[in-house]
Amino acid sequence: MNNKKRKSVSRDKIISESLKLFSLKGYNNTSINDILRAVKMSKGGFYNHFKSKEELFTAVLSEARRVWRVQNLADVDKVVRQIDKVKKILVNYRDRYLKDAVHFPGGCVFITLSVELDDQLPHLSSHLSDGFRRTKALIKKYLDWAKEKGEIRSDVSTADVSEILFSGILGASVVYGMDKSDRQLDKNVKALIHYLESIEQRS
Repeated sequence: MNNKKRKSVSRDKIISESLKLFSLKGYNNTSINDILRAVKMSKGGFYNHFKSKEELFTAVLSEARRVWRVQNLADVDKVVRQIDKVKKILVNYRDRYLKDAVHFPGGCVFITLSVELDDQLPHLSSHLSDGFRRTKALIKKYLDWAKEKGEIRSDVSTADVSEILFSGILGASVVYGMDKSDRQLDKNVKALIHYLESIEQRS
């Protein structure tokens, strides 16, 4: 039992430290030796948990998605209006996700990896593209519900708004990753929220 527990903790440690390193350095620039130094483990110990670096990538991506959900969807279920749920996601993205230096010290790991892997390792990059599509679909779902409930104007295309918001948060992520300016990040997210307010149905 104790051996199983130690093995689980070691695996979790490899994943969490690799997530940090991928965020900082990317996938290709993070070597197995970098990971071994971070977790203070032998190469044999590493391969007891993962057959390859690509298998580790899959586990790291799964953990990154879990953290994304925890940070970005925090308290969204407590918000009543659907349009306000979208605003809450934007605020969480700014305050909880992008500023999460514990898990993502180098910034949004999904952007870091997608830019790096798109040409070099497209079979890995495709997993990231799937995540981006799901994010847009999530935003569109709340916007569709908001439109059904009369919270936004009937002439508004929720598909177009979803694209605008998604592009906006990606842009905010890139800029914040470069300069770590809280002030600029706040301006970017507030601009997206103001845009949402401009399409709301006025009584």
